[in-house]
Amino acid sequence: MLDTLPLAAPVTNASLFRPKVPPPLTRPLGLFAFLKAVRANPIATWMDAHFEEFIVAGETAMGRVTVVSDPAVVRYLLVERAANYRKDDLQKRVLAPGLGDGLLTAEGDEWRLQRRTLAPIFSARHVAGFVAQMDAAGARLGRRLARRDGATVDVALEMTRATLDVLERTIFTQGLPGDPDALGRAITRLLESIGPIDPLDVFGFPAFVPRLGRLRARPALRFFAEVVDTLLDQRKAALARGEAPHDLMTLLLAAQDPETGRGLSDLEVKANIVTFIAAGHETTANALTWALYCLSQDEAARDRVEAEVDAAAGPDGALRLDRLPFTKAVMEETMRLFPPVPFLSRQALREDRIGRVKIPRNSTVIIAPWVMHRHRKLWDEPDAFMPERFFGAARDSIERFAYLPFGAGPRICIGQSFSVQEATLVLAHVARAVRLTLPADHPPVTPLHRVTLRPKDGLRMLAQRRA
Repeated sequence: MLDTLPLAAPVTNASLFRPKVPPPLTRPLGLFAFLKAVRANPIATWMDAHFEEFIVAGETAMGRVTVVSDPAVVRYLLVERAANYRKDDLQKRVLAPGLGDGLLTAEGDEWRLQRRTLAPIFSARHVAGFVAQMDAAGARLGRRLARRDGATVDVALEMTRATLDVLERTIFTQGLPGDPDALGRAITRLLESIGPIDPLDVFGFPAFVPRLGRLRARPALRFFAEVVDTLLDQRKAALARGEAPHDLMTLLLAAQDPETGRGLSDLEVKANIVTFIAAGHETTANALTWALYCLSQDEAARDRVEAEVDAAAGPDGALRLDRLPFTKAVMEETMRLFPPVPFLSRQALREDRIGRVKIPRNSTVIIAPWVMHRHRKLWDEPDAFMPERFFGAARDSIERFAYLPFGAGPRICIGQSFSVQEATLVLAHVARAVRLTLPADHPPVTPLHRVTLRPKDGLRMLAQRRA
């Protein structure tokens, strides 16, 4: 079947699409300029040297910081020496107020217990069982967009609706309380409020000192608390009646640590529900938004996706995931250029050494997918959109620890297979239903780092129904 698809047009340097992003700095910023810039948009503070050198170390406002982009050293830090590096205090100060102590933010024995308990829920077997639900959510989105023929649509909002629809079909099959759009807006408000890095967090001020972002986040946090409490109460009541659906929510409540037999406390369950809703859906929605933007600017890639999608339907009309390799490659290349989480940071528990570079105890090590995925020593045409990198045999030539959209090592994102499968199917249904183009009057599409990576001014696109 794949052999019948039209061959991609030859790619030349002049024809490559290079998304506009904040250019690297050529000289370091002073302290106050850095704090202002990192609060406005952290990805705008990287130096040119970070994209040229594999290890850059120095003193910063956050103390000694070592930025690592060498895949072999990344493997050493995240796999071989993972026990010596924990999530740093800055990450916890930023994320914990919104996400609690769920799998994303927990540390030590608490994290290991949660990981062991939740891992079976996101096994390959379970995730593969969600293809039909994801396909149905994608088809629903496609029909909705087709009805908007000739209209301008808010692509970020539509992708949020679609990923929340997937959550309702897989994790929360009894439905999410209230209006899904209100939930989507609350997620956006929460991440926009806690996302800007506060100087008080940089300098390690105690948590009781008020932060403007956390004050702004309170309404969204209250909304989330009400949603999660309602979800938990409804599901416990259904379990007591023997009427609970066999979805991920039920599995979450029934999960037990295979080593100790201990289940999750209500507080841990709530923290992970918030993580699944806020972090899990948000990253996938943003990746889809960026993919549609990139396809709108690359006619050859868009045509190839459309041809593949048109040939991918099974006898029942549902899309076959195994017939969408180039569509998946588009998602993977999109997450290279616009990694859902632009940087990972770790704190050294003990002194360490990388070659001639000393890692002092309690210092910070940063591994930034935003930098690694655009590093000039790791990628050919690093700033260009080239899905062919991830297609066929070319995919096998990519170094494992040069591409980190979901992290690596023991703390690799537990939902990565879920997310890639979901995004591929949803993108395919959008391409099957409509062609989206960027209006001439749209402001420049630039990435903004607010915990995740999103278009600064949203993404409005013209929908044209495909025959």
